[in-house]
Amino acid sequence: MPADEGTDAVTVLTLERKTRYEFLVRVDETSFVVDEAPPLGEGHGPSPDALLGAATGSCLASSLVFCLEKAHLPVDAVGARVEVDKVRNDRGRIRIGAIRVALRVNLSQEHRERFERCRQLFEDFCVVTESVRHGIPVEVSVETP
Repeated sequence: MPADEGTDAVTVLTLERKTRYEFLVRVDETSFVVDEAPPLGEGHGPSPDALLGAATGSCLASSLVFCLEKAHLPVDAVGARVEVDKVRNDRGRIRIGAIRVALRVNLSQEHRERFERCRQLFEDFCVVTESVRHGIPVEVSVETP
């Protein structure tokens, strides 16, 4: 993502339980449903691990597009395939073991050499991927009004 987004920016989301594991998520003027896959949930929306994969893939794709635009390379089709591996830790708890992202970019042969510079740089500008790679402190509080 562009570095000029601001280092002190905060994104605020609210979640409201609809049914068992289904939550309505609101961010800015957008809302969507998150749900666990069956048998735990009903699969009415993406699961939290799918959202992490989507955040990682879309951030990487956006960072690549940003670099291509800065290099004045024509950006046509850009896509990604993301695989999120779930594994069990030594206590038997399911965790994200790995995320693999394969980006696809349609680029003419004449632009391949200039593309290599972007290939070397774009990952470093992906806020989500670099944060996940290095671990993110998570603060949790539970309120009981």
